[in-house]
Amino acid sequence: MRRILMMVLRNIFMVPFAWFRLCYRASHVEKYSEEDMYMFLKWIDLHANRGGNVHIDVHGKENIPPKDGFMFFPNHQGLYDVLAIIEACPRPFSVVAKKEVANVPFLKQVFACMKAYMLDRDDVRQAMRVILDVSKEVANGRNYLIFAEGTRSKNGNKIAAFKGGSFKAATKAKCPVVPVALIDSFKPFDTNTIQPVTVQVHFLKPVLYEEYKNMKTTELAALVQERIQKTIDANV
Repeated sequence: MRRILMMVLRNIFMVPFAWFRLCYRASHVEKYSEEDMYMFLKWIDLHANRGGNVHIDVHGKENIPPKDGFMFFPNHQGLYDVLAIIEACPRPFSVVAKKEVANVPFLKQVFACMKAYMLDRDDVRQAMRVILDVSKEVANGRNYLIFAEGTRSKNGNKIAAFKGGSFKAATKAKCPVVPVALIDSFKPFDTNTIQPVTVQVHFLKPVLYEEYKNMKTTELAALVQERIQKTIDANV
């Protein structure tokens, strides 16, 4: 967590003001449009990255669907992943995250501002409600991100198996599935270094409903996983 401390120290005059605004917005999400809230989060993210010697190298923005109502499926390397994609993506999106991160300071406020869903993996009924709610919101034009591995791989740039159940919300919404390859996203927060680091974010060509409508969710998961791993292997 040395890099987080560096981010704070290098933005020491901005941090109290930004923290107050973040906490206020997290407690009053109804007062702000999704676009306004997202631009605010990008502003915080940009300052944090500059202070922490983190550079985001973005590829494939042209693959982000022009119409809202799509879902991102990135590999999951660490606590920094969502922050990397926030800086990289010009379009607002929300997140489905595991409940274990719901009380992590800063991430808690960020997820509140994004109106994210916290998933209890031990509660099947709650998980099904989340899937149904997310599919409805995506069908109505919101964008979402789900980590199909379910938890951090902890193997650097080698991804773990993608779970078919993570794709149920997408198949119900019949939306574009956008694979996202993250490279070295584990380094900012999950290693004890403050050396400059570059995190690569690759938005891959979306898998449209017409392409996956006859697939099982396990088959779709395997397809997305394969495309992400190939991209990682080609760029590390």
